[in-house]
Amino acid sequence: MSKTRSVAETATITLPATVEKVIKSPYPDEPDKAQIEVEGADELYREIRIENTLLNEKGEEVALKPGAEVEVTVEAPAHATVPKDGLPSGNGNG
Repeated sequence: MSKTRSVAETATITLPATVEKVIKSPYPDEPDKAQIEVEGADELYREIRIENTLLNEKGEEVALKPGAEVEVTVEAPAHATVPKDGLPSGNGNG
């Protein structure tokens, strides 16, 4: 399965974000975590944590630094979306 999709096959949003801190793993065989604050998210859901391991253009492993400005992208296949005026009200369960 290809990871490349045409624009017509996906819907995306990209939000600015900032790496708040790097959380050291207490275990040597587990990666550190980067805590990222996503701008535009609800206050209680603004922070996400991900493994702090990325690949650069050379395929080398790199890590994010605290204070780094990053982008968070949400991508969904077209079949998983509806027109905005067709959204159900409530908690999203119907």
